[in-house]
Amino acid sequence: MSKIVIVGAGLAGLSAGCRLLGQGHEVTVLEQSSQVGGVAGRLQQDGFSFDTGPTVLTMPSLIDDTLRCVGSRLADRLPLRRLEPAYRGRFADGSTIDVHTDPAEMLAEIERSCGPQEVRRFQRFVSWVTRLYELEFSTFIDVNYRTPLDLLRSPATLARLFAAGGFGRLGPAIGRRIADPRLQRLMSFQALYVGLSPSEALAIYAVISYLDSISGVWFPDGGMHAVPRALADAFVDAGGVLATGQPVTGLITDSRGRVAGVRTGDDRLMADAVVCTGDLSTTYRKLLPMLRPPRRLGSGRYAPSAVVWHLGVRGLPDERVRHHNIHFGRSWEESFTAMLQHGRLMPDPSRLVTVPSLDDAGSAPDGCSTLYVLEPVPNTAADIDWQDQSDFFRDRLGAFLNSAGYPSEVITEKLITPQDWANQGHSHGTPFALAHTFGQTGPFRPANHDHRVPGLFFAGSGTVPGVGVPMVIISGRLAAQRVGDYLTGRTAPVRRREPHVSVTG
Repeated sequence: MSKIVIVGAGLAGLSAGCRLLGQGHEVTVLEQSSQVGGVAGRLQQDGFSFDTGPTVLTMPSLIDDTLRCVGSRLADRLPLRRLEPAYRGRFADGSTIDVHTDPAEMLAEIERSCGPQEVRRFQRFVSWVTRLYELEFSTFIDVNYRTPLDLLRSPATLARLFAAGGFGRLGPAIGRRIADPRLQRLMSFQALYVGLSPSEALAIYAVISYLDSISGVWFPDGGMHAVPRALADAFVDAGGVLATGQPVTGLITDSRGRVAGVRTGDDRLMADAVVCTGDLSTTYRKLLPMLRPPRRLGSGRYAPSAVVWHLGVRGLPDERVRHHNIHFGRSWEESFTAMLQHGRLMPDPSRLVTVPSLDDAGSAPDGCSTLYVLEPVPNTAADIDWQDQSDFFRDRLGAFLNSAGYPSEVITEKLITPQDWANQGHSHGTPFALAHTFGQTGPFRPANHDHRVPGLFFAGSGTVPGVGVPMVIISGRLAAQRVGDYLTGRTAPVRRREPHVSVTG
């Protein structure tokens, strides 16, 4: 049995922890805050409860797989309901298109809103995007890379991916298959998840459209924070150690330069391997100050950020509102250009409004609602004073909500700006890490290990495979695989050697 320390009890850390514990290791997870979840936290305020991170859950099978590593099951730990519709698209001309994961309902919705010809086009789109998902997932997403040459590990699959147009651009690829511009937007807005406009993103990222629009969107009882809570409970019940309020202040290495543990204030916790799950740039700055970070972290392109407004309001939404609502502005490419190329606010923004209280009655008092309002904005590299912008956004978003059928009598609220994300340790003030350009994707993304510090591994959105709840859970699995390979190949246990040098602290 080896001793392993995981820094961070977010989804990535808990995913790695469950897997390593299931392999028979002694695993301790240290979390600096007072609750588990990392970005996927929970805010309690004036009788309301808010999920502070992701609001969309896809691929629950990944959670089930993780729980099974510690002898549990999703069905026992985390009741889920499929959201129907997964989204409601609301457009500037007053029209709506609901995104259903039931194929018959979706086709009927497209015929109603777009016409019978678009039904046939959408069926071809579904076949194409499903094919991309099948080609990509096990071969190029859920894998550890050694070098970029590993892209050639399955030449036949890579050739089929090229032939399917996976390395073209997402927006044009969807435009060739879908004619209605509203439906195009509904199937391509997910490019923002990877930090790019649809015209820039690779078509392989249509896999996110597959997950959102075809595979299904789910909501846990108790909100999204119930996901890390369920993983944490299963981890502890299986014998893992989880300590909150425990910031890690340094790493300990042995005389060979291998990781031997961590520092937490004045204490030491010895370990054979350490997995760090926070923002990668912050990790290098705080725990590895003597090492030059990977080049991408310093000179790479970071994703845009988001202003998020958590609202507890009096009243209930009108009949136009669903759980997830995407409000599309009239402009599209112009707004992306303003934000991504010129570092300005979108002149005609598209926004996501989630109303968790529709499916989580406990998140709001009787007769009230919880709202999560997200507007994409530039990250902190742009010349914007976010302190000055806070009141502007409250007025701007408040007027929007009032006109769109949402209750707007505010009882309690919390506005999160890019500066707040930066204060939480997110590089460039974005919780979406490095953008997924071709040069920052797959084997070109910062690796989940650093050969200069054997026994140190990484998980989370900043490393492989990338951003999003499924990808972050996978990152924990990939890190656990790295740890297992390292421990298997090591000639002597680190913990039998006297610690020699402290990397930090």
